Amino acid sequence: MKIMRTRLPWVLLALLCVSMLAVAAAAAPTTELHVVKIAPDGQTILEETTVDYRWMEANLPVLGDGVTHYYHQGPVFEGDKWDPEETTNFKDRGAVKGTDVRDLAELVGGVEPGDEIMVRAADGYHVEFAYQNVYTPDPRQGPIGICWYNGAETGAGERQGCGYVPDYYTGMRLVFFADNSTNADGLHIYGNWDMHETLPESAQHFYDLYPSTGGLTVKWIDEVRVYTGGFHGERGALAGSLDDPAAEATTDPAKAPLSLVATLAAALGAATLRARRGA
Repeated sequence: MKIMRTRLPWVLLALLCVSMLAVAAAAAPTTELHVVKIAPDGQTILEETTVDYRWMEANLPVLGDGVTHYYHQGPVFEGDKWDPEETTNFKDRGAVKGTDVRDLAELVGGVEPGDEIMVRAADGYHVEFAYQNVYTPDPRQGPIGICWYNGAETGAGERQGCGYVPDYYTGMRLVFFADNSTNADGLHIYGNWDMHETLPESAQHFYDLYPSTGGLTVKWIDEVRVYTGGFHGERGALAGSLDDPAAEATTDPAKAPLSLVATLAAALGAATLRARRGA
């Protein structure tokens, strides 16, 4: 029995390491996109293709110049939470270049009014946008781009990495290529009030009760889905991969590994304590 007590912590440690590697694999730079159009039943694939960042740069119009920085805004906790004057908590997303979601949607037959476009990350996190926000965006919102290049590091805050993905290690990333018409300093900021004025309420992002466009800038994107007739799934839940029907039926597929990590960590601690007491 003493041998079993000694080995148990090492077995749990090995399982913990495997689980942590699984989580890390989901949180890594992406270099290609699966673009798919889905029928009104929400399941049947009508058309699909896969493209990588090299193909996108060579064959589709490029957003950004690799010099101009684009910003989003985090939550504003003091004063007007919408901060119409854009005065605080800017999130520099770097001097990015990328591909318009509209051009990607055209690869699978395009989008019609009433359809919705989902942008999904490798870990299952996703956001949805209406036809008008992708095809006829207000200049203060700008085109919605999936970025695969960053020409300069951010001035402050989250590090992005420079160059093409995977050296641009928060890519591929969603960025709104807003103009500078609403910022007194001439910065290209998609602010919280810009979101209020340009996105339907169902697409707006909040941190608790505070609006934040920073939460729309999804990292590690691996899929763009066009839902014919609109997306009817649970908004805010994690979306499974279309390549795995079993995962599609899971409410929260990406949280399972994290829960397993926590469980194994607790079990490891308890087992280690028991082993030490028995020594």
